[in-house]
Amino acid sequence: MTRNQYKYRIGITGSYGGLNLGDEAILQSIVTQLRESTEAEITVFSRDREDTRQRHAVDHAISTRRLSRDELSKLVEGLDLLIVGGGGLLFDAEARTFLREATLAQELGVPVMVYAIGAGPLRDAAVQTAVREVLDRTEVITVREAAARQVLEETGVRHDIQVTADPALLLKPEPLPRQALASENLKQDGPMVGMSVREPGAAAPDVSQDVYHQLLANAADYMVDRFGAQVVFIPMERGVLDMQHSHAVISKMLCPQSATVLKGEYTSGQLLTLIGHFDFAVGMRLHFLILAALGRVPFVALPYATKVGGFLEQIGAEMPPIDRVNAGRLLAHIDRSWDRRRSLANRIDRTVPMLQDRARESHRILMELLQRHHPG
Repeated sequence: MTRNQYKYRIGITGSYGGLNLGDEAILQSIVTQLRESTEAEITVFSRDREDTRQRHAVDHAISTRRLSRDELSKLVEGLDLLIVGGGGLLFDAEARTFLREATLAQELGVPVMVYAIGAGPLRDAAVQTAVREVLDRTEVITVREAAARQVLEETGVRHDIQVTADPALLLKPEPLPRQALASENLKQDGPMVGMSVREPGAAAPDVSQDVYHQLLANAADYMVDRFGAQVVFIPMERGVLDMQHSHAVISKMLCPQSATVLKGEYTSGQLLTLIGHFDFAVGMRLHFLILAALGRVPFVALPYATKVGGFLEQIGAEMPPIDRVNAGRLLAHIDRSWDRRRSLANRIDRTVPMLQDRARESHRILMELLQRHHPG
């Protein structure tokens, strides 16, 4: 299909190409829905264009942070629509960077849709102003949880904001490589528990590293002792940080021989399949918890940010923020949840389809927007 034969030219910008499997799950779901519903030339503005080209069925991947404003303008001006999202893009340290393409699109008269994003923390006055100015000029705003809408409204955004759900909820499982479980030394003769840890950073400024490392180490030891579990740490971000923090937690365990860190390279869909083999999960990262829910794996969350709390609210689970959880409280919660894991899995089974319907709503709104601007 040549360029002139595409019905629409769509750009997508977000935290893509950074080797975070949660963000890649979002992009995969957005692209899959577009491919299933229309003929579109899809351009992704990425941190790593080669990674994006290899992972996703897109026509173009552009390393935007290497381009000048003029170079980027030439790419944006030919679009019929720019999608900003999904993912947690709007926080103090990165919001203006993630809105760069949107600002140019608005200057060039290209419609912009903010698609199932997360927001916060937004405390810097200059960043709040930038967010407000761009979002109030967009065509449509959808967010993935009610807390994100509240953050944007408190920032002064006047545009109508619709709450949908995270696009990653629409991810489909993919077959694992042959012998993947064996090569990871995952033993299926007893319970397997997945765990997720992340670094403290700009999106989680109030998280104390020492506190949560010890909390997770205590939790892992407890599950080894109480359930006879093998604990498997899942690095959702395939750089060094998730690996380092996983090993740091294991180093604090009394039974480190019963824990391992996933070593292989997997797609988001393959990771979904792998997590489906687990009996239970405990973790911090939002998309680890989403994949657990998609695999109908009961889990305990350690909410380090409002986005995790927002997902727990959507799925009908409860857990206080990580900075208000002590070891005794966490272990008691894990113990209760393990004993109730069948009923927790049943609740997940009831709520996930409803959340998936809400996640599809962002795509429905997107298609209405395209047809309104480009009828026929």
